[in-house]
Amino acid sequence: MSTRRLLGPAELRECLRKLSGWKTLKGKLHQEYKFGTFAKAFGFMKKVAVAAEAMNHHPEWLNVYDTVRVDLVTHDLGGISTYDVILAEKMNALARR
Repeated sequence: MSTRRLLGPAELRECLRKLSGWKTLKGKLHQEYKFGTFAKAFGFMKKVAVAAEAMNHHPEWLNVYDTVRVDLVTHDLGGISTYDVILAEKMNALARR
């Protein structure tokens, strides 16, 4: 899934079955992570920032204390793309560490 392209409805449903904790909300992939402390939440964001920058694909996110809320959408393609799914997978892997 390395080609950067929009996902069709059936593809998106299939991806969501495999993406633990993610759902669609207002046309974006959405997830909320809880870490127990601000430092852990911020540490997660730092790791994701490095991965996102390497992809040149950046999340919309908000951090409040121990919670990180994330929305992923590919603005220039006008919807949820393969890159959003790839970044979501990376985020889940980083959150498990």
